[in-house]
Amino acid sequence: MKIAIINGPNLNLVGTREPDIYGRDSLNDYMVWLKQKYAAIDLTYFQSNIEGEIIDEIQKRGEHVDAIIINAGAYTHTSIAIADALKAVKTKSIIEVHISNVYAREHYRRSSYIAPVCMGSICGFGLKSYELAILSLLN
Repeated sequence: MKIAIINGPNLNLVGTREPDIYGRDSLNDYMVWLKQKYAAIDLTYFQSNIEGEIIDEIQKRGEHVDAIIINAGAYTHTSIAIADALKAVKTKSIIEVHISNVYAREHYRRSSYIAPVCMGSICGFGLKSYELAILSLLN
């Protein structure tokens, strides 16, 4: 199985940014751990603070993977372009992930342009949300 994990803005700061919300472990370290734990999976990960680069990665990977796990960060609530890119790719096994429980935070975080084009959403389990997405794809 081939899975692409695509992360959006400010997620490179996980571990130092608002640790009470996002935790103290870095996203990069967690991605390395995931890749080791699920070595039988062809797992790639990507992070960018730039919307166009995220769209390019979706288009690049979306034709060649079995699934996409996406945490678009704040673009979740603003980017019709990312939602359109997800709709346009071959794979339809797309899971939206959020580290924090977006429904327990600011009101504007409760809407997602991405959720309607995903098979499901996982939020609020910290970095473990990514592993839960992988497990749901494996089952």
